[in-house]
Amino acid sequence: MSISPTRISRRAESVAPFYAMEFAKHAAELQAAGHDVVKLSIGEPDFGAPPAFLAAVRELTDGRPLAYTDALGLPELRAAIADFHATHFGAQVPAERVVVTSGASAALLLACAALIDPGDEVLVADPSYPCNRQFAEGFGARVRLVPTTPATRFQLTADLVAETWGRDTRGVMIASPSNPTGTSVPHDELVQMCGQIGERGGWRIVDEIYLGLADDADGRGTRSILADDPDAIVVNSFSKYWGLTGWRLGWCVVPDDLVPVMERLAQNYYICPPTPSQLAALTCFTDETLVLAQARREEFRIRRDLVIDGLARIGLDVPVVPDGAFYVYIDVRSTGLTSWEFCARALHEAHVSLTPGKDFGHHTADDHIRLSYAASVDDLTEGIRRLGEFVSSLPTHGGR
Repeated sequence: MSISPTRISRRAESVAPFYAMEFAKHAAELQAAGHDVVKLSIGEPDFGAPPAFLAAVRELTDGRPLAYTDALGLPELRAAIADFHATHFGAQVPAERVVVTSGASAALLLACAALIDPGDEVLVADPSYPCNRQFAEGFGARVRLVPTTPATRFQLTADLVAETWGRDTRGVMIASPSNPTGTSVPHDELVQMCGQIGERGGWRIVDEIYLGLADDADGRGTRSILADDPDAIVVNSFSKYWGLTGWRLGWCVVPDDLVPVMERLAQNYYICPPTPSQLAALTCFTDETLVLAQARREEFRIRRDLVIDGLARIGLDVPVVPDGAFYVYIDVRSTGLTSWEFCARALHEAHVSLTPGKDFGHHTADDHIRLSYAASVDDLTEGIRRLGEFVSSLPTHGGR
């Protein structure tokens, strides 16, 4: 009996690969073949989970039952997150509006499911994190990528949103600080943009996953958009600030009327966030762990300076110096290579793994690559050295 091939949905067929993961896979293959590869392609802090979190995990594996929690998360964890917003981000958030999720990805999934109907237009910056728009498109949105430039720090502005807003526009997805550029929207500009969206009756999802790593640009402290726009939907995560990438825990803060909607969706999509991760995550809000997280934040600034200085030294242009996250967006036009060619050759010739701009949009995607400085100082130093040798070997830089 012949078996016909599985019919794949048009939705699944339309999803592009996540090229950062593809390059990471090729880097792993080179490593398995015995090559020493410097991995600067993935946004995963090298520090790992804080000691107090790991100690809590060990204690939790004593045979106790780890049953489902409430779909919205443990009440004590929701309260701790609300307090964190008040003390670190200047936003008073009721714990009842906090939804704990299986990573920030699940928060985006729930938000898109709650807000998007097929045919809705959603505005997203180009460049931007690719999975955000894939979530929106997965629920039938027409995502409109809005080209940005170094003049706007590769970010949307109130003027860009006003110019682009159309009859079918229903909302805007914003990330500040952003992946891949590491740049933030100035807070006052973000407030103006969100206010304008609200006046048009639109929703705004603000991805603040890297906010804990952002610079204090104006001396007023790092602030969430929730401090000025309590109706914004804000997404955050334990992955970047605390280094809990594999533990898959995040959260979102939503308006009161969305809470029961998010609860119903979470119940049906994944029941609840991982119980062990939630219980152990309570240690993230102790003085000991918060001091450690702040020290790691300062370490990322040291790494950023090392990378920015090193790239300038080897002749690679960074159009906008990042002020948050742990990414640098590099213009490689001076090399005579496209971003894809640069990343492919850097991986195979210099054994340095990077990410091409193709992951993050269309506008200038062929001109830019992303470097993640979530790696160690030793790896960053070695990676810059190898890239310097690679760049100097190119004809446009006087090499062979």
